[in-house]
Amino acid sequence: MGRGMDRLRWRRSGWRNRLQSLSLLAVMAAFLALLGWLLWGPAGIAMLLVVMVTVVAFNPAISPPLVMRLYGATPIHPRQAPGLRDLVAGLAARAGLPTIPSLHYIPSRMLNAFAVGNRQDAALAVTDGLLRRLDGPELTGVLAHEMSHIRNNDLWVMGLADLFSRATSLLSLVGQLLVLVNLPLIVFYDVTVNWLALALLVFAPSLSALAQLALSRSREYEADLNAVALTGDPAGLAGALGKIERLQGGLFERILMPGRRVPEPSLLRTHPPTDERIARLMALERDGDDRGPRPPDIHHPWDHHRDHRLGGPVETPPRWRISGLWH
Repeated sequence: MGRGMDRLRWRRSGWRNRLQSLSLLAVMAAFLALLGWLLWGPAGIAMLLVVMVTVVAFNPAISPPLVMRLYGATPIHPRQAPGLRDLVAGLAARAGLPTIPSLHYIPSRMLNAFAVGNRQDAALAVTDGLLRRLDGPELTGVLAHEMSHIRNNDLWVMGLADLFSRATSLLSLVGQLLVLVNLPLIVFYDVTVNWLALALLVFAPSLSALAQLALSRSREYEADLNAVALTGDPAGLAGALGKIERLQGGLFERILMPGRRVPEPSLLRTHPPTDERIARLMALERDGDDRGPRPPDIHHPWDHHRDHRLGGPVETPPRWRISGLWH
């Protein structure tokens, strides 16, 4: 009964996250359509619909190799880290991906991993700091989390949300410029102003951005859940999240606000609070039910004490790059 209830709870949680994601995307699309109606009437909605469908259908995503070049990442060949490559291949097979994501190494002390691309063409990057600071189960959990993002097409979903958000900001700017141009008519000819519509023009980008952030948090929870389904080890991912928060958070807090933690309102977080994510994962660990095909022995897939083919430890602290990225 326990295992059946566990599967049912997981299935309900997954559908709840998906429905929340669809609802947030619908809210963002509604903001965009409303701005189009305010500016051009019903024809504006039809025009925006045609434009957005065309852009989504034909606009090519940024290629994974280009993103990796922006981060200064280099491909990891199987002979450099065969254990790491085998781990990624195993997770990709469990996730049902048609291809194995290409693996890249970023020479940075930051503890970070991220995925770009889609199910057919994806790339996975790991930093030197992540490889050296996490143990085997922790690294496995992080890679499974990123693999889940690829499997769930989260990269496409978040790209679509970003497109909605940018288009909303652009239309808001156009609307405010039109109001500014017509300001003499409003002042001297007693033209009636719809203040509610004007407020929407001003605040729609911010509201759309908040919906985008909420969508990101929803997808992170879903990726955590699916990562555990891939590894069967909630404690591994929970340990990684705690370690990254403790080590990486401390670095940036010392740089930005020495002596205290950086305040981050929950509405403005791109990721859920780490403590809450860890609590959810450890609840699964305590349940002890059927969580997925746990590997019999998770060791560290890259022995950095003996294998130096990726280079020695990175001593340079993270810094801002001309590309606008930190690494």
